[in-house]
Amino acid sequence: MTLAVYLLGLGVIAAASLFVAAPLFRPRAAAPPASDGVRERWERQKRQALAAIKEAELDHQMGKLSDEDLAGMRARFEAQALEAMAALERGEGRS
Repeated sequence: MTLAVYLLGLGVIAAASLFVAAPLFRPRAAAPPASDGVRERWERQKRQALAAIKEAELDHQMGKLSDEDLAGMRARFEAQALEAMAALERGEGRS
């Protein structure tokens, strides 16, 4: 092989290395404001509580939960969902 082929190979390797390593040398983006994280947490709590209510009702219909168990779980998850909705309504987590 000739010297030109070796140099071309080294050039390709160098270019690929620079392409792969470039993100390591870029400045990091500023972190999102903490309020966005708080709002997302309330949104997630609301979604999870509402999904848990649906799942508990399905389990009750399938006979996996008694009426008393469903009532207890539903009350707990409703309280969580209402807490999250109230926080979102108050604007907690907004910048």
